[in-house]
Amino acid sequence: MLLRNIIDHLENVAPVHYQESYDNAGLIVGDKANEVESALITLDVTEEVIDEAISKNCGLIISHHPLIFKGIKRITGDNEVERCLIKAIRNNIAIYAAHTNLDSITGGVNSKICAKLGLKNCRILSPAKNQLLKIITFVPEHHLETVRSALFDAGAGVIGNYDQCSYSGAGHGTFRGNEESHPFVGSKGEMHTEKECRIETIVPRHLASKVISALLASHPYEEVAYDLVPLENEFYSVGTGMIGELEIPVDEVDFLTSVKEIFGCKMIKHTALLNRKLSKIAVCGGSGSFLVSKAIIADADLYISADFKYHDFFEADKKIVLADIGHYESEQFTKEVLKEIVLKKFPTFALRLSDVKTNPVSYL
Repeated sequence: MLLRNIIDHLENVAPVHYQESYDNAGLIVGDKANEVESALITLDVTEEVIDEAISKNCGLIISHHPLIFKGIKRITGDNEVERCLIKAIRNNIAIYAAHTNLDSITGGVNSKICAKLGLKNCRILSPAKNQLLKIITFVPEHHLETVRSALFDAGAGVIGNYDQCSYSGAGHGTFRGNEESHPFVGSKGEMHTEKECRIETIVPRHLASKVISALLASHPYEEVAYDLVPLENEFYSVGTGMIGELEIPVDEVDFLTSVKEIFGCKMIKHTALLNRKLSKIAVCGGSGSFLVSKAIIADADLYISADFKYHDFFEADKKIVLADIGHYESEQFTKEVLKEIVLKKFPTFALRLSDVKTNPVSYL
């Protein structure tokens, strides 16, 4: 299997474009043109994980957390990141990370948490903004279906659970070509009026170049008129955190006890219980204190995440129960997510889940 094929599929499902500005998702080590026979999936890349990949003959490590977060000026082996890089390169092991881009998609990290908790009617807690464009173009009426189909095939026209969404209206376009032109219809130097259809459809920002290329390739005109309009609409399929509902309201203590069992928590830090039944649960894998206000606005009864600081707990303000289950604990099932994504496209590719528990936090 070419490494490029695996990466292309991962980034089709979880585009790197969706990662946060501080992140470093994508190929960390390796050559996309290389072949790999098997991959090891892990939450973190450590020396022990690389040793495991070597022992299991895995030419690729797919991790959630990137091995490199900060800039590196030298590679001397003075710390674990540098030692991991040296060992991976020496043993021809590629390292790929799907981090906040995997957090941001429906079907990613937070969807898996919701599934483990048995939540229903799940949706993104804080949908992404500035991720959608509207493309508008004008096509001779006999070429409407050809051009519209090309736009759809390139990824345009998806709204939630619907695809091939567009609007079209009839009108008349005018143009006059100069002596250097080669008009599809009409004659040089003469104004021509053509029956045209206006097509409007939605385009995710990261697919804009692909959609424009499809438009230009399918459109019959020598010069193609189109507009790309930024939209302020929220992108409900992409964003941070998720919120869902329990089929039957449950007692706070009973629910937190089940959370502790499901995620294997040694302990759960939480705010004061409010002595009410829980119906609506918000979640965010990893560090999620930035979403407390969103969880409150969404009327969640309890918010599960990790890495809350002391003062973050005060934000609950007796409106919600905040539960910190631990960073590793909240994201441990991400390995399952990555495995499912790869096997859906490449069902015969050899994948292994790492046996190394990389959690750096210990409890007495």
